[in-house]
Amino acid sequence: MIDIRFDRVSKKYLIRREHERRDLPRSFKARFKSFRRRSEQFWALKDVSFEVERGEALGIIGPNGAGKSTILKLLSNITAPTSGEIGIRGRLSALIEVGSGFHPELTGRENVFLSGSILGMRRREISEKLESIIDFAEVRQFIDTPVKRYSSGMYVRLGFSIAAHLHPDILLLDEVLAVGDAAFQSKCVKRISELKKSGTTIVFISHDLTSVELLCNRVLLLNKGGIAADGPPRDVITLYQQGRDSDSAWPQTGSAGGEAKEVESTGFALFDEQGRQTNVFYTGKPLSARIGYSARNQINDVVFQVFFYSSKGKYHSQFSTDSDSARIDLDEGCGAVEFSCPALGLQPGIYYVDSVIKRRGDSAEIDWKRQCATLRVDPGKRVFGNFYMAHEWRLEQGFDAAVARLGSVSCAEINAHEPVERGSL
Repeated sequence: MIDIRFDRVSKKYLIRREHERRDLPRSFKARFKSFRRRSEQFWALKDVSFEVERGEALGIIGPNGAGKSTILKLLSNITAPTSGEIGIRGRLSALIEVGSGFHPELTGRENVFLSGSILGMRRREISEKLESIIDFAEVRQFIDTPVKRYSSGMYVRLGFSIAAHLHPDILLLDEVLAVGDAAFQSKCVKRISELKKSGTTIVFISHDLTSVELLCNRVLLLNKGGIAADGPPRDVITLYQQGRDSDSAWPQTGSAGGEAKEVESTGFALFDEQGRQTNVFYTGKPLSARIGYSARNQINDVVFQVFFYSSKGKYHSQFSTDSDSARIDLDEGCGAVEFSCPALGLQPGIYYVDSVIKRRGDSAEIDWKRQCATLRVDPGKRVFGNFYMAHEWRLEQGFDAAVARLGSVSCAEINAHEPVERGSL
């Protein structure tokens, strides 16, 4: 049974140009031509066709401006297609922004009813699920407090909890998994997996490629308003990572595939200090990163690297095996390289992670997986500045302690003590 069908769907927007100067004398004909030039056509989607079967979890990925949000708006009936047909079978609910239906002056309990209604739940249904929603969000102590006094973590936990208790036939998700701490985020993933197993059809739009691969059994790659690839998550994600900087690597409406490499990354994961896989960390706390690889044959002097970028694409830092004292020669087969960071220096924010495999000294990489993980850093150590520098401190009191390491002291300190012979400091 088909729950969603796109049949040659296109969506056109008119982009308004900046008006020309009006203080210059122009003829009527010139003004008429200028009026016609003030807007130009932009096709957000062009002849897009695909189907989603009942119970299928479809991931939609692609660069900014590829058309992902336009598909979400069309499915949510926020906007209508310019041409083509869209078929939807069953009750559909969209979770576009966690907590977007909250009113700051209302209590958590009141906002459960308000937001639940916006998301399509009936009042009786909300009442039956109220206790479960509160327990899932872990905000029982504050449920009758206005949400304007909630912390950001409490706010998003309650928002996701409401959405997690929906039972629609079709659920649309747009970048909603980066909520709460690591434990709560695990609950969110588990809940979505439960909905998937119960037969709910899911459309998941995200830049978090790790979550897309984890939750979806099929992925669409969009590029410039068209479908560049449609297939299994690992194949399509690999194609996206390989062709991110080259449009020619994404043939329009194609299937995933690519030429085999000497050595290729087969997986990437981040772990906290307890060894748990997660993508939520804290400034100043330990982090480890693991790159799995597969080598087709023996390859010598290989370098593994991990790059960290801000959500705006600014390069921040890296891990690397490139050093004079260490050389990596790989035998044919599989393996993994693990980096350990005792204190994460990144300040709070969202970061994207790339993994690279190359030969030492070569400018070109053998394998570059772009945005193989999304890293969220929460406040940990209370420091200011652009990055955190791991450090320790201790207190030593007394004149002798001051002189012992500094080699000199202030005039005030010298005058406060007996004269010291020259050269004894």
